[in-house]
Amino acid sequence: MPVERPKLIFLVTEDWYFWSHRLPMARAARDCGFDVAVATRVTAHGDAIRAAGFALHPLRWKRRAIGPMASLAAIWEIARLYRRERPLAVHHVSFKAAVLGGIAARLARVALVVSMANGMGYIGASGDWRARGLRRLARFVFPWTLFAGHGRVIVQNDADRRALAALCPKQAARIVLIPGSGVDLAHFAPLPEPPAPPVTVAYAGRMIAIKGVATLVAAQQRVRAQGIDLNLVLAGDTDDENPSAIDRDTLARWAKQPGVAWLGRRDDIRTVWRDAHIAALASLGGEGVPKSLLEAAAVGRPIVATDVPGMRTIAQPGVNAILVAPNDAAAFADALITLVRDADLRRCLATAGRRLVEQGLSDTAIAEATRQLYRTLLDEIAHA
Repeated sequence: MPVERPKLIFLVTEDWYFWSHRLPMARAARDCGFDVAVATRVTAHGDAIRAAGFALHPLRWKRRAIGPMASLAAIWEIARLYRRERPLAVHHVSFKAAVLGGIAARLARVALVVSMANGMGYIGASGDWRARGLRRLARFVFPWTLFAGHGRVIVQNDADRRALAALCPKQAARIVLIPGSGVDLAHFAPLPEPPAPPVTVAYAGRMIAIKGVATLVAAQQRVRAQGIDLNLVLAGDTDDENPSAIDRDTLARWAKQPGVAWLGRRDDIRTVWRDAHIAALASLGGEGVPKSLLEAAAVGRPIVATDVPGMRTIAQPGVNAILVAPNDAAAFADALITLVRDADLRRCLATAGRRLVEQGLSDTAIAEATRQLYRTLLDEIAHA
């Protein structure tokens, strides 16, 4: 008679985020002997998740719904799911999933809770009243929701590890650093630099304010105002569920400025990096380890980015990147000019960036770190 595999449920706000960022971790958990399922709001990737061999539990919650009634409804829905499915473990992805799912896991008496603090995002980077309120709530709730039972919290960079350890000092030993989502080194193989001039800088990601897209556009226009032919490509759609979403009218207006193109969503982001010379991210904060820069470094693109927590894991100054202060279009423009004028420096940074990704930031390395974590937790439970 076959041995029943213990259940693990990944709780994720959106199906597209699980598919783009957490698939290697789910496969790693399955490799450790778990029967893995995904609970998420289903929009476009439900069939792909099922085809990958994971059970799917659709949820009604939305990322933008953060009020008390919406939160209580989400907790109740998740707790009912956990009570019905009786998982041995749950893996909560993002702070919203960690908080609401953590409460639900306590109500359902789940033995093992793994949470991911993958960058502070809107909560950490925004100064509006909603974000400030969520930060105050986090200081009160995190110690109770994240570390129940055999709980662990995965962070992606050392700055987040230190911040969470300061918030929950008694649980510092249960904070695990796994740097990012990883990147498929075969899929994102090195690409030759396209012909120049003109030089093209590209940003790939969601069109939301905390990514500093406005700063990047302003920097590129400053460069062109100096008579330097620099094009800017914005690849990605806006995110209506994010409070800092950039409206499409603004994006269309930016695309009318000299040398700016807004491509919208691209399913194969390699086509963007193929035609770009430089990768850029002008983030205002809230990064874990930016996946867009992992992919850009893997294909061999030098980086200009802001010096915010999480960035230096993949964008190291003097190695493969130039870093500047956030929200400083003039400094960002100067960094871009440096790379536009120096093709040899671009190639040197590109080679170093690929080497950096190969040294511990591949999807296989991240999967192995995840497997090691789950093996440790299963051993703890077996000997409890």
